[in-house]
Amino acid sequence: MKNKTEIENVLSEIEFIKNLSTKLIKILPCFNIADRKILPYGLKPHTRSVAWLVEQVVVQQTKYNKDFLGIENVNFDLPDTCLHDFEIVANAKTYYINVKAHQTGNLKKNKNDISAVEKLFIQYTAKPDYNLLYLCVGIEFDDITIKFDISETIVFAAQFLPIYVNPRNDKIQAYYQHAIQLRSRDDFLKLLISNSKSIKL
Repeated sequence: MKNKTEIENVLSEIEFIKNLSTKLIKILPCFNIADRKILPYGLKPHTRSVAWLVEQVVVQQTKYNKDFLGIENVNFDLPDTCLHDFEIVANAKTYYINVKAHQTGNLKKNKNDISAVEKLFIQYTAKPDYNLLYLCVGIEFDDITIKFDISETIVFAAQFLPIYVNPRNDKIQAYYQHAIQLRSRDDFLKLLISNSKSIKL
């Protein structure tokens, strides 16, 4: 019963952040990254060149529009070593969100580094109420304009990831769009231990 409640809790958090991201994208469907005089020839379609900027826009616009989105507070004053980019306070609980950006049409082409296994294990062990959610926003380049794509914006939980650890850097890798594997928190931690070389108990 405990595991079932725990899994349902994570699923409800995913659903809440999905709905929140849909509302946010409707408020801000696109934005210009610079003035035409600064980028007279536009932007090359390279996701890494704007990914950090997109992440900042998502985080700060969530805080700026918190009243409309129906949330109490947003905190993004966090250390760079933190696993999540910001925290949303709503429904008497805290949601821990890591934002990632991908170019539309590229959801299943490459596995991406998701998180360092050791840091994930330490955080989940130290904080029993910690559930890390990934908000992966689909973006499209149009000259100097970044457009969000709701159809390719997805939310997933670290706990339900298919576990593949890259032996070269000890990071979990996965496609942003993947089949979730429902598992308890304890089972998740056991999988991290068995697949990692860096975790020292």
